[in-house]
Amino acid sequence: MVIHEVVGQLPPESTQQAVGYPSLFLLVAVGSLVPVVPTGALVSSAAVVALHHSSPFSLLAVFVVASTAAFLGDTCLYWLGQRGVRSRNGSKWLRALSDRAAPERLAQARQKLDEHGGVVLVLSRLVPAGRIPVMLACLLGRMPLRRFARGDVPACLAWAATYQLIGVLGGWIFPEPWQGVVAAVGLTLLVSGVPVVWRRARARFSH
Repeated sequence: MVIHEVVGQLPPESTQQAVGYPSLFLLVAVGSLVPVVPTGALVSSAAVVALHHSSPFSLLAVFVVASTAAFLGDTCLYWLGQRGVRSRNGSKWLRALSDRAAPERLAQARQKLDEHGGVVLVLSRLVPAGRIPVMLACLLGRMPLRRFARGDVPACLAWAATYQLIGVLGGWIFPEPWQGVVAAVGLTLLVSGVPVVWRRARARFSH
């Protein structure tokens, strides 16, 4: 009931745009830099709100804001990682990337990158927990920032479109915005979490 009252009584469209878009941009950019923010759930929730309470152009605005912020965060993180690769002592950003990429996932990413090139970059943002190993593989392979950025553009566009579609689906099925937000967040977490749980369970039982 509390969720219904909070989400159901959203501010006017102009207020949502003034506060919502900058907040979405900031959170997605920070989430791309520091992968602890559930950016996919944020995009899906924003799409639900745009579908129910705004003009059709708001869905386009959510897509543009989310994809741009994701691209900015990715390129900044890659640039910081490059500094660590070039430095004799590394850097905290490169160490953070290495800590978040399991050795077997990194080995798979390097192999697929050698075999398929930039296509792997696009898929890495769509596969749960796939972005960091592929980015680290690109860094260790000394891929130039410009080449990484060219591959990251379609990756961010595909990522934003996918999670926005999840939000639109949730908002279309349920009549109330808060119901669509809850459904979109739940579906996003399910899509992100199930493959990770499956890999861990398979690795545990294989030993």
